[in-house]
Amino acid sequence: MPGIDECLLDVMRLPGARGAAVVDWTSGLALGTIGESPNGDHEATAAETAEVARMAAEQPAFAAGSPDAPAAGETAPPPVEDVIVTTRAGYHILRFVETDFDSSVFLHLWLDRAEGNLALARIRLGEIAERLVLA
Repeated sequence: MPGIDECLLDVMRLPGARGAAVVDWTSGLALGTIGESPNGDHEATAAETAEVARMAAEQPAFAAGSPDAPAAGETAPPPVEDVIVTTRAGYHILRFVETDFDSSVFLHLWLDRAEGNLALARIRLGEIAERLVLA
């Protein structure tokens, strides 16, 4: 099973990929980055996208009717699979990574709008997130 670096390399093979990161959404820290950053600073981008991820993951409206209710003593994965933000020039996909511990990690892909395929990127990002092993 691949780690952070291998997963980020896989993400960058997607058509139109400009940059990617693995981010802890509770702290806003980048655990790994590759490629470009939308504002030129990977750490600032990680902190900014973590705010968006945290806001989406913690909203009760998104958890309504979720079949992922935790058993006693367990934490539930975020009810949101991914968040997609569109801009005139690109897409930002935040894909939550389910882990055995606290599930506070997401993959952030910055995708060029003209060269990328949003549907393909979303599917592949989900597959990569499932294989990601955090050590």
